[in-house]
Amino acid sequence: MSHPYLSHDVAGEGPAVLLLHSSVCDRRMWDPQWRVLIDAGFRLIRPDFRGHGDSAAPLGPHSDAEDVRDLLDELTVDRVAVVGSSFGGRVALEFAARWPERVGSLALLCAGAPGHRPSPSLAAFDDKEDQLIEADDIAGAVELNVSTWLGPDADGNTRAMVRLMQRRAFDVQLAAEEFDALPPPEPPRPARIGAIPVLAVSGAHDFADFREIAASLPHQLPNARHLELPWAGHLPSLERPAEVADLLVGFLRNPV
Repeated sequence: MSHPYLSHDVAGEGPAVLLLHSSVCDRRMWDPQWRVLIDAGFRLIRPDFRGHGDSAAPLGPHSDAEDVRDLLDELTVDRVAVVGSSFGGRVALEFAARWPERVGSLALLCAGAPGHRPSPSLAAFDDKEDQLIEADDIAGAVELNVSTWLGPDADGNTRAMVRLMQRRAFDVQLAAEEFDALPPPEPPRPARIGAIPVLAVSGAHDFADFREIAASLPHQLPNARHLELPWAGHLPSLERPAEVADLLVGFLRNPV
């Protein structure tokens, strides 16, 4: 469907659910849950952030949260449940902090957080990725991401899927004359998020950063709960798709 910046899909009937992808992936990461959530009675909206999938890289500074707001405005969707994976979870937190009246519930899968300072291990990953890209070893950078972000339960098809999506993101971003990363987003203000029901999921095989972000949210938000998946890496919806689909359907139907 058309939008000035974000390619996206809309399908299904019922309460609106916005699916926000990881920066390693694009909107195709939700393929394993797509039909399950539609059959469960939800209207799904899934965009590609700028510089991912079918969305062009930005020409200058931009806000992914504002892009999401503009997309929902165009679709005349006033209120949504938001499911965000990794970077998509960070955008979901910013969106909920800035426009809490538009969010019915938040499901955060190994989410980042606005203003989070990376640990030495996460910073080391970023440095290694930068080195590979500067050396024009894009295939190496792709493999670094595949091996880093998927947990032990990911099968070969899942690894191939992430490899395809990450390569697409690199190709789109590197083809742009200047891919301008997000400016530092506004930190979430827990008082503004208020009593929105939040499910914060972490993976036991993930970086400590994302585990700590998820575990901290119940201490900041009055209606948040934390669930750690002992089998999961950073992308649980791809690692055990059916289990995460059931988890999401249960939360979206009864978020309180």
